[in-house]
Amino acid sequence: MGKLTKNQKLAAGKLEAGKTYTLAEAAALVKEITFTKFDASVDIDVRLGIDPRKSNQMVRGVVSLPHGTGKVTRVLALCTPDQEAAAKEAGADYVGLDEYIEKIKGGWTDIDVIITMPSVMGKIGALGRILGPRGLMPNPKSGTVTMDIAKAVREVKQGKIDFKVDKTGIVHASIGKVSFDADKIRDNAKEFISTIIKLKPAAAKGTYIKSIYLSSTMSKGIKVDLKSVDEN
Repeated sequence: MGKLTKNQKLAAGKLEAGKTYTLAEAAALVKEITFTKFDASVDIDVRLGIDPRKSNQMVRGVVSLPHGTGKVTRVLALCTPDQEAAAKEAGADYVGLDEYIEKIKGGWTDIDVIITMPSVMGKIGALGRILGPRGLMPNPKSGTVTMDIAKAVREVKQGKIDFKVDKTGIVHASIGKVSFDADKIRDNAKEFISTIIKLKPAAAKGTYIKSIYLSSTMSKGIKVDLKSVDEN
């Protein structure tokens, strides 16, 4: 194992091995142990006591983070001409239909979210092999297939994210930036965790939330005490 850098030693000195921290403490600590030259993302990992292989234990949802993600989200609105003006006004970066479908077929995927309407999903379905692996395929469950294009665009721009448990039973998401105040990191994490709790499958038995960790892009994980989530 290589030698620890000066910053790694500083970070290690701030974390107590085996200790579980309150959500407020973890939100403050993740800022203190991050030494990147860029504004690192703050990530949350929630391990669930479910079997993700069973459809009746799938956990998937959307959450509007009270303080946004801190990221610039590039939105493509694939809609009919009568919806284009509203989509642009709401903040969509790209608006159109057939021309963008052709661009995507040609390999263009320089976007973060695609929002569309039910009436044009037939055209978009053919893009599944390109969009699916990149997590860009619109889905009614995530609110990206809707009749209210403008509302969906605004929500995404303001910090609405969708999440899904992975095959190991962990839900992972970026919920802010290290430059955020600790209170804002805590608020975003609290909203995210609360949403997951509300989505507990009826078929899930035993302990639902097994562990919660906060970390930044290049920091160690900080274990969070679940009981502290409800604290102000």
